[in-house]
Amino acid sequence: MKQQSKAKTPSRGRADLDRLRRMSDSEVRDSSPPELSGLPSDFWDSAELVEPVRKQAISLRIDEDVVDWFRQRGPGYQSRMNAVLRSYMNARSRGRAPPAR
Repeated sequence: MKQQSKAKTPSRGRADLDRLRRMSDSEVRDSSPPELSGLPSDFWDSAELVEPVRKQAISLRIDEDVVDWFRQRGPGYQSRMNAVLRSYMNARSRGRAPPAR
């Protein structure tokens, strides 16, 4: 009897790093989602590594349409909202963002 191989599906939010390291660049490119296919070659040049930090649970009032917009983009919307706030904070810290009103 032929043994069926179990499909390797990473758990949510976890990459199979050993498998990824064994993949060639073309295999990685072929497995990437369609929305990443047209990125310019210098897309990641200005990317910044964001180290995980301790989170603090708070209660925050957000305009309904803003929350809806983030939720419509799927799971992890709170993390994305945090990333937007961090980006704004970093830009203000470097003097790149306009002053708050």
